[in-house]
Amino acid sequence: MDLSGYSCFVPFITLPGVYAPQDDTALLADALRHEPLAPGARVLDIGTGTGALALAAARRGGEVTAVDISRRAVLAARLNARLAGLPVRVVRGNLLTPVTGRSFDLILTNPPYVPAPAAVLPRRGSARAWDAGHDGRLLLDRICRDAPGLLAPGGALLMVHSALSGTEPTLRMLRAAGLETLLVEQRSVPFGPVLRSRQSWLHSQGLTAPDEEKEELVVIRAERSA
Repeated sequence: MDLSGYSCFVPFITLPGVYAPQDDTALLADALRHEPLAPGARVLDIGTGTGALALAAARRGGEVTAVDISRRAVLAARLNARLAGLPVRVVRGNLLTPVTGRSFDLILTNPPYVPAPAAVLPRRGSARAWDAGHDGRLLLDRICRDAPGLLAPGGALLMVHSALSGTEPTLRMLRAAGLETLLVEQRSVPFGPVLRSRQSWLHSQGLTAPDEEKEELVVIRAERSA
């Protein structure tokens, strides 16, 4: 996908090991552009990486808090916000832990969701930005469980992930939390290097066909009643 039209996707700083904006980032940004966002709306970006989506929300007047577990990602996002002249608060922490007790009008998240041969999350290295256990849901399930409690009345969650990780489980968990859900974006994209390297394993797990070379990305919107 050509990202040249998204100025927030050309960050000034991208550090080694930090997830750079890709197709999933662009798809979530498309959903964000169509999302009503009042000036001063409280926005949370979970797993901010370079801060691309946080900056996009800040440009629309949101009061943005961005979280990432990676020290390098926090540094990159802070530098990018400073260089862009945007007031984004970037904090280090594990998913929602740093914002416990707060509420938000909009939560954005592009978490690690790639099915991986390892059953546990990597503790270091680049793979920490995408690997998420055998079914890709180690972090998705935590977000689906915990994020609804941080939404203000009328607030919404926008989440992007691969259909390889299961679209229906995400919808089911969010509905069980009392949210109204909708699939707002979906796009088929070629496998990147990580999925190409795992084609045999993905097929052995029943996640892909033998000759499959594309994955479907989805953006799910979940809203708390006003």
